[in-house]
Formats: sequence, C-alpha cells, structure tokens
Amino acid sequence: MRPSKLVEHTPQVMTPSNIEYVVIGGYLIMLLCVGYALRKLSTDVSDYFRSGCKGTWYLVGSSAFMAAFSAWTFTGAAGVAYESGWSVTIIYAANAVGFFLNFLFLAPWFRQMRAITAPEIICKRFGVSTQQFYAGFSIVVALLHGALHLYGLALFTSAIFGFSVETIIVVIGFVVLFYSLTGGSWAVMATDFLQSLILIPLTILVCGLCLIELDGFSGLLQSIDAQGLSEDYRLFNQPGRFNAEQFTVLWAVAMALKNIIGNNTLTAAPRYFAVKDSGEARKAALLACVLMTLGIVVWIIPPMAARLLIPEHVDSIAIAKPAEASYALMSLHLLPNGLIGLMVVAIFAATMSSMDTGLNRNAAIITQDVYPALCKRLGKKASEGVGRLWIGRMFTLCFGAGIIALALYFSGQDGKGIFEFMLDIGAMLGIPLAVPLLLCLFVRNVPPWAAIFAIVAALIPSALGYYSADLFGQKWSFQSQIFINIAVGSIAFMGTTLFWRKASEEYRQRVDAFFKQMHTPVDFEREVGAGNDDVQLRMLGRFGLAITVFIAALLLVPNSGQGRLAILAMVGFIGLVSGAMLRAGNKQRDAKKKQ
Repeated sequence: MRPSKLVEHTPQVMTPSNIEYVVIGGYLIMLLCVGYALRKLSTDVSDYFRSGCKGTWYLVGSSAFMAAFSAWTFTGAAGVAYESGWSVTIIYAANAVGFFLNFLFLAPWFRQMRAITAPEIICKRFGVSTQQFYAGFSIVVALLHGALHLYGLALFTSAIFGFSVETIIVVIGFVVLFYSLTGGSWAVMATDFLQSLILIPLTILVCGLCLIELDGFSGLLQSIDAQGLSEDYRLFNQPGRFNAEQFTVLWAVAMALKNIIGNNTLTAAPRYFAVKDSGEARKAALLACVLMTLGIVVWIIPPMAARLLIPEHVDSIAIAKPAEASYALMSLHLLPNGLIGLMVVAIFAATMSSMDTGLNRNAAIITQDVYPALCKRLGKKASEGVGRLWIGRMFTLCFGAGIIALALYFSGQDGKGIFEFMLDIGAMLGIPLAVPLLLCLFVRNVPPWAAIFAIVAALIPSALGYYSADLFGQKWSFQSQIFINIAVGSIAFMGTTLFWRKASEEYRQRVDAFFKQMHTPVDFEREVGAGNDDVQLRMLGRFGLAITVFIAALLLVPNSGQGRLAILAMVGFIGLVSGAMLRAGNKQRDAKKKQ
C-alpha cells in the first residue's frame, strides 16, 4: 500500500471555519422552515401524531431508518469498530434482519392495528392495567433516553469541535422541539427524509474516500494484516480477548436476538401507523432494511481506516474514549471545506432523528393514553377534536422542554458514567419489556395479566445480572443476561396459557377482535379517503432542491480538484432524487386536475 497522505497534525479541538458554521446554521434553519411549512397539514390528532395515515412508503421508511440509530453510530459504534473491526457489523445486520421481518409480515400487521399509540394497541390486547403500566414506563424512559442522547451528543461535539455543551443542548433541543411542535408527525417524517437524503450520500462518500486512501478494499485487508490487527478484527473473537467476553460468537447471537426482538414488538409498531395501507407498510419496511444493510459496511470502514492511518491523532483527543472520535476525525481529514460542516450536521441528524420521533410518539402517549385515563379518574370529560390537538401540542412542548432541562442538568454534573449507566439500565429493562410484546402477536390464549407477569419474572434475573458483581463477586456477561432474560420472560409468558380457561368471556372477545383487526387489510380509500402523495412529493422535492443549491454554492469555496468532485457527487445525488420527486409530484397534481 502506498504511504498515506494524512500526515498533518490534528489538534485536540477541531474548531470549524466560518464556512462550516454557515453550513451548520443553514441546515438548522432549513429544519425550522420544514416544521413551519408543514404546520397546516396537521388539523387533528390523527394528522399530528400519525400524519393522518397518509404517509407514503418512502417517507415512513426513511423515518423508520433514521430513528433506528443515533449519534452512537458515529461515536460509540465507531469506537467499537476502531477496536474490534468487523464485529460491530452484527449490530446493524441484526437491525436489517429486524426490518426484513417487518417487511415479510409484521409491518402490515402493525398498520392494520389502526392505532395512534403503542399503549392503545396494548390496551386492545391486554386491557387498561397493562396499557397504563407501559404508558407510564414509556414516558419516564423516553424522557431520560432523549435527554441522555442530547447530552451525549453535546459532550462529544464539544470535545471534538469546540462547541459549548450548553449551547448545543439548547440550540439542537430548540430546533427539534420547534419543528416537532409546529409540524407534528408530518414534520418529523419530512425532516427525517431530508436528513437521510444528506446522510446516505455523505457517509458513502466518506467510506469511498477512506478506501481511496487505502488503495481499495484489498488495500484495507492488506493493511489490517500488515499492522497485526487480523485477530482483533475477526468477526467473532475468542473468549477473553476483549473485556466482558465481548465480540464472541455468543455475544453476537445475544446482540442479534436483542435487536431483532426490539424491532418486532408492539412498541415498534408506531413506525408504521402513519403509512397509507398494508402494501405501503411493506415497502417502507423494505426501504429501511435496504438502507440499514447499506450502512453495515459504510459506517464501519472510516473508524477502521482511522486505526490504520491516524491512530496517533485519535489518541490525542481529550475525551474519555478517544476511539469514539475516530469517525469524526477521519471525516475531518478527508472531506473538503464545506462538507465538514455537513458531517457535523450528519452527527447532529443522527441524534435529532431519534429524538424527534420519540418526542412525537411520547407526546401522543400522554395525549391519547394518559390524559383520557386521568380525566376519567377525576370525573372530567376529555377534550376531543381541535381541543385534543392543542393538548397534544402542549404536551409536546412540555416533553421537549423537559428533555432540554434534564440534559442541561446532566451537563452541570460531574457526568462520569452517567451515559453508560443509563444505557446499562436500558439494556437491563429492554428485553424483559420486549419479550411479552413480541410473543403476544403469535400466542393468543393468555390471560390479561400475562405481559405484566412475564415482565416481573424476567426483571428478577435481570436485576441479579446487573448487580451480579456486588452480589456474586463477578459481573454476568452481556450475553448471559440476554439469554437468561429471554428464557425466563418466554417461559413465564407461555406458562400463563394454563390460566386461559379462567379468562372472562369479555376478554376472550377482545382478544378475538384484536387478532381479527390485525389480520384485516386496510382499505385506504374507504377508511382514510383521498391521499396527498403529490403534496408530499412536491414539498420534499422543493426542499431537496434548495439543499442541492446550498451545497452547490460550496463549489465557490477553495478546495482541491478531488474536493470539488466530492461536492459535485453530493449535488448530483441529492439533485437527481429531489428533481425526480418534484417532477413526479407535478405529474400527479396535473392528473388530479384533469379528473
């Protein structure tokens, strides 16, 4: 392999130039404009929380894809790829398999539930008690999850690019809150689509530039072998090579099970509530599957290239885990002026996409599940129609403000281990909560308390596993916790079938109605009415072309010939897709006028 051209010193803080600030600022303004432009599409709660069930497959599919990962892809996952290479592909391959199962049959089932929130269908399946349990738990976890992701993004970005932690929290939090508040589900899905329109070609570009630097894929493999990293970069490693028995065959199986289950439970169903019908749901799932499959290699080559080409620069970064800066540093080395700002934007977008989706879905849970139940207990009548829509906006505002405030609180603390601690809590609770919500789609004859019983049963070994180091002197491995939690939760849930004969006739009829509805295809024209596909195509096409013009202006910035070609590649991809969408939208509009 030829010597690398990346020989310049990298400072510990990569402060963007003025042009990068312009790119970042322009992108954030674009998101605000999208939310404002789409505000009129939300006329009721159905529009606000599930786009009136008029979302097209590409809009819903790209939103599901974007919500499936956060800045962790460019930080935590990059750190794993930097240290262990191909092992991290298991994580994304499992997500792709999860989406493929959605495509095969679960996405249509989810859409056919005809719901607005996940607790709503949990109520149809198990009753009010289980619904309220999941609703309350979802709100608390989502609040902490959103705040910690926002804080983690701010902490990383501050260390790498020199931004203030508090400034990032407030600015990003305000932007996400504004477009989610004004445009609702329409704005969330539209911004996710536009962010994917930037993210996909940009990450492919970074991957391509890395391979050019390494003399192609064969050069990558040769460099891995030449630097003695073949053992570290095996897909499956021997036990004991990494801490906590990570990246072994059993670890890979456990990670695959965790992600596949997580993508196929009732809590994952809302990603398809907004799509038009069952067929469009399948297309949306397939699009998300294809995009996730594309990312399996594209996202991990840059951090691996950083280990091969600039390890000393990565080690010089002043953060707790310098390897987590590897993707950003590789991008800073290879991207031309102007596109560096877009990479910062991509890192922002990865967290914003999961944050905005969570914000909209959890405001929906409060509005549709918690608020009516609270009104009933207080003996008051819950608002409907426009009144319910304004309540939804109010809860969105409160929930978003809570995320920002909590993230600011975390930033004022010592912060050591907070992010990792909460991720551990999420992993400890995730499987116990997910297992019964997957099995209930296939196992009919269980009593109304089956889900709660299975969760409580699985939480016992889950807690033992989490505190195992204190209780037993040795911490249980990740895979041990996953296997035990799945086994206990499944056995407990299946064991409740023995009590089915004691279930009331009313509950049996509810279960029959649930499965009948889940397997009944959606008749869009009869149930929803006329679509607005042309409006979606034209609006997204226009925004996409505006992004194209903005990126094309970067050709005026001093860059090398290769740098200008990289910008042209971005312009060509986004421009072609956006132009095709606008043209298709105009054709559909004209066809409507002739009818």
